[in-house]
Amino acid sequence: MKLKNKAELIGKWALITGASSGFGVDYAHILAKLGMNLIITARRTEKLGQLKSEIIKKYPVQVIVESLDLALPDAPLKLSRSLKEREIDTEVLINNAGYGIYGEFIHAKWQETQKMLQVDIMALTQLTKIFSDEMVERGSGHILLVASIASYQPTPTYATYGAAKSYVLNFGEALNFELKNKGVNVSVLSPGITATEFLKVSGQKATIYQRLMMMQSYPVALIGVNSMFKGVPSVVPGLLNKLTICFSKLIPRKIQTHLVYITMKQ
Repeated sequence: MKLKNKAELIGKWALITGASSGFGVDYAHILAKLGMNLIITARRTEKLGQLKSEIIKKYPVQVIVESLDLALPDAPLKLSRSLKEREIDTEVLINNAGYGIYGEFIHAKWQETQKMLQVDIMALTQLTKIFSDEMVERGSGHILLVASIASYQPTPTYATYGAAKSYVLNFGEALNFELKNKGVNVSVLSPGITATEFLKVSGQKATIYQRLMMMQSYPVALIGVNSMFKGVPSVVPGLLNKLTICFSKLIPRKIQTHLVYITMKQ
């Protein structure tokens, strides 16, 4: 189902995970501008409070703050129960929460890797399951999953993160196919390096390649939202990112992996 008229969204609810910074803040402003009420979630309650204040001063919408750590296995169900108690039907789900850990896999602490995979894969999948079931029952809904261009090739120094995002990409494209005739849009956004807190959180200093490829976050978030409402299965923002992926398909994977390693280290 493609969105015919964005006026249909006014007064409906959108859930945004990872809303305390970066893309999450942008999604909040984009959807509030469309007249949607928001449920914003993240671990940093203070940041969420600041975002709520910004939104309600600028737009005539409601904003609910849900402090949530998606690294905890019971977090998705807790969130679902909270929204049911409020009798909120979620029309839009933006599965934005996620992060990477920079460095070789053998040097990463397992506990940190496990937390990352819990957020990037398990929580994303469970939230998608919970809310897509409700959307199908209702016959309407929109879901955006945030992957990465790292999902298109092996990514040394981000081995587990890249693999997790490959899962998100394939999962989302398959779900788009399964749900497109059930009134639910699913789209996957695969950004390249973007001006967010990603590098700071991952522990990596920007390389020459990353500085040259850096995109601003708001235009990227807007591409994702528009693709979701159009029912586009998958989108890669930015011409250079698209060319990078096209080029990578033309060379052997062994060479491709080596080139990715060089761009991540320089």
